[in-house]
Amino acid sequence: MADSPEDNLTFEQALSELERIVHELEDGAIGLEDSLARYEKGVGLLKRCYGQLRQAEQRIQLLTGVDDEDQPIARPFEHSATVEAEKPKSRKKPETPDLPF
Repeated sequence: MADSPEDNLTFEQALSELERIVHELEDGAIGLEDSLARYEKGVGLLKRCYGQLRQAEQRIQLLTGVDDEDQPIARPFEHSATVEAEKPKSRKKPETPDLPF
């Protein structure tokens, strides 16, 4: 199976193409079938961009300090979710004293 042209795009090229597709869809000057085809292509480009970002993230080294020779000590970046759903803390309304009026 041959590589599609999208498989050889850099992140910047894929993002630029995705932006072009979004502008075409927002303009509304193309028909339904062409819009759907461009939308599908855009979804593929978006997945590609996210994949490239994930790979770049994993290549990042975290600095953990310096050794005895003042050389930086790094460890591989561990990919994990950075946002977890937090339950909102219940806020009780402060008690207000009874006002005479």
